Amino acid sequence: MTNLIEFRRQLHKYAEPGWCEYLTTAKLIEALSGLDCELEFGASIHTEAERLGVPDPSVLAAFKNKALDRGADPEVIAVIDGGYTGVIATFDTGSPGPTVGLRVDIDSNDLVESDDLAHSPVQAGFASENYGAMHACGHDAHAAIGLGVAQWVAENADSLHGKVKIIFQPAEEGLRGAASLVDAGMLDGLDKLIAIHVRAGMPLGHVECAASGFLASTKYDSTFLGVASHAGNDPEAGENALLAAATAALNLHAMPRDSRGISRINVGVLEAGTGRNVTPDQAVLKFETRGATSEINNDLGKRATSILQGAAQMQRVHVETKVVGHAAECLPDLDLARQVQKSSEEVASVDRATISEYRLTGSEDAMTMIDRVQENGGQGTYILFGSEKEDGHHTVTFDINEKVIPLAVSVISSAFNALLKEGDCRESIG
Repeated sequence: MTNLIEFRRQLHKYAEPGWCEYLTTAKLIEALSGLDCELEFGASIHTEAERLGVPDPSVLAAFKNKALDRGADPEVIAVIDGGYTGVIATFDTGSPGPTVGLRVDIDSNDLVESDDLAHSPVQAGFASENYGAMHACGHDAHAAIGLGVAQWVAENADSLHGKVKIIFQPAEEGLRGAASLVDAGMLDGLDKLIAIHVRAGMPLGHVECAASGFLASTKYDSTFLGVASHAGNDPEAGENALLAAATAALNLHAMPRDSRGISRINVGVLEAGTGRNVTPDQAVLKFETRGATSEINNDLGKRATSILQGAAQMQRVHVETKVVGHAAECLPDLDLARQVQKSSEEVASVDRATISEYRLTGSEDAMTMIDRVQENGGQGTYILFGSEKEDGHHTVTFDINEKVIPLAVSVISSAFNALLKEGDCRESIG
């Protein structure tokens, strides 16, 4: 059996961002191959049109080559080449019953990890060696938890009924990875879906069984295309893409908010220009919208589109906008959350198991998956596991208390044991 702490540290040391998780996927497949399950990976689990925010081919190639240099199976890398990362493990007990799923994400963040000697990964020798990539949100732990649950299912399949599907999802950061899996039908047929996350600043031993408040969100990249000219000799010959983008940025933030619920907009990146004496002929603006409901979020997107077009017309430039990430809003199913709560209370290392105590106003790719399961008549919930450390998510000193890994495996295994017990042997909705 794979040592989960050591596995987490291996992933942390070779952190890989979304759609670049070559070594991560290969290591998961290697570990899962020793278990009695069906593995699906590669282009077949994705829909190409919904693979959002895929990096440039040169970036993908660089991470692919690093993975091969570090011993990744060349045959696996050949199947996932092009960034078709992630893997789905399905266990069939052979007995009639429901199909339950676990979703864990596996990608890293775009950060340079701290080299402070007080930082635990530095002390223990597993700080990221991929410069600019760091597991600053705990997805390395999530992958280890998913593997631990897979090992438990394999060991206990004879006493379970139905099927278990464990989804190791790529590219959660930026809300880029769930849509292609959902569109490819990978969530269809699930009766129950549990998604998880470790939580900084939340005490170890606290399990939140129905985290809620996640906002619908869309991520946009807009490129303004103008005409360069000499800013001194013939400024009138240029069409200024920078000014168009700057006008758009200011007016996007000036949009009215929505009385129907929370609404958010943020321009996070504006890149433009080549020299102080050249009219900028290109500008890239990256922004996001969020809303308490998909309707609010979509209305913000429509207003934003009008602003982008208007700003472009003012400077006689062209603007192209593409969606590079999105997620739905979603509410957890309280019936399923209560089942998880009851199962959590049976785990000795759990001090508290709560429902809807934590409301988070960020966004989460898993909501797109839970939304599909609910649309199909199933249930879903989102669980937080306290990981104790105080340094926040997406910071260069983020870390976890590794005791959260076996705790989470025990909680999920206990929940699956209850959901797949003999008394709940109905056929799957799929």
